[in-house]
Amino acid sequence: MNDVVLTANFRKQFPGGPAIAVENFRAGRGVTVLFGASGSGKTTILRSLAGLEIPDAGEIKWGDEMWFRKRENQWRPPRQRHVGFVPQDYALFPHLTVAGNVGYSLNERPAAERAARVAESLRWLELEDLARRLPHELSGGQQQRVALARAVVRRPKLLLLDEPLAALDTPTRLRLRGELRRLLRQLDVPTILVTHDRFEALALGDDVVVMHAGRNVQQGTVPDVFSRPANLAVAEITAVETIHSGKVLAVRDGLATVAVGSAQLTALAEGLPDDRNEVYVCIRAEDVVLMRNGAVQSSARNHLPVTVRGWSSEGPLLRVSLDAGFPLVALLTQSAGKELALQAGAEMVALIKAPQVHLISFTR
Repeated sequence: MNDVVLTANFRKQFPGGPAIAVENFRAGRGVTVLFGASGSGKTTILRSLAGLEIPDAGEIKWGDEMWFRKRENQWRPPRQRHVGFVPQDYALFPHLTVAGNVGYSLNERPAAERAARVAESLRWLELEDLARRLPHELSGGQQQRVALARAVVRRPKLLLLDEPLAALDTPTRLRLRGELRRLLRQLDVPTILVTHDRFEALALGDDVVVMHAGRNVQQGTVPDVFSRPANLAVAEITAVETIHSGKVLAVRDGLATVAVGSAQLTALAEGLPDDRNEVYVCIRAEDVVLMRNGAVQSSARNHLPVTVRGWSSEGPLLRVSLDAGFPLVALLTQSAGKELALQAGAEMVALIKAPQVHLISFTR
């Protein structure tokens, strides 16, 4: 994690509901994504960090400041934590204008300071022309920016965003991903962002904490966690398209030869225990390169003869199902699919580099 500033170890039990158990949670500069399926505990963690939920045990610490420690009955209320919080529904006051919403949390400040800060936030988020509008007169993207402006106008030391794009339609959500990333980088405030969308996590996050069944099961940089999941649960949560059991046949010079179905693959042997040879083989669809037979010129160690079984269109992309001696999925652009003249039953070659074949031991 980058310059860790927040650490947490706590437990929250809801009556008749699941237990949320957070161990060694940490967040630093940049954007830390809380990632996982609905119901995995992401929002409960966010609300506990904000002070809106009180855990049953444990502690939450910001630098040298103790925000919560159960055994000493320490609890710092939300306003004293200086946290900016943007809920999923934005929670704008319908009777207040944009300027009124943004300035609401500054009512205790002198009028001149309040006006200057509101103007600064509106200018930063390009909301000046909308200052007198009411929330129902705004688009979803504009409402999001107002909620963000309201959260940052108090100059928080930590920003918490709960599914900030979930309320938007798909075209708007795709358009605003890049804008939100730009704004967060410009703001330069440590941010924790909740999402269950893999593409949002990849686009917005620097670090990621993966949640499963109320527990944080892996954390690290976004590229590392998504390319090298720690266990089968994380591989499934992060939507690795190809997960298949295999057997390590040999290890030499840091490379493992693995039998998968009727095929053999070469993978990095990093982290494999010496006494077990059963593994899960994980391959992301975007790491599979398809080529016609006879057109292969590549340094990739794995050249697999494959048969096209079918494909589905996902906007500009094609998700292609292959038989490689085991089920394999590739992700292509529409133009690449046309160049390959994809058709069911076609024989091709799949290229996969050894570092992109990730092995998870059955024991992990």
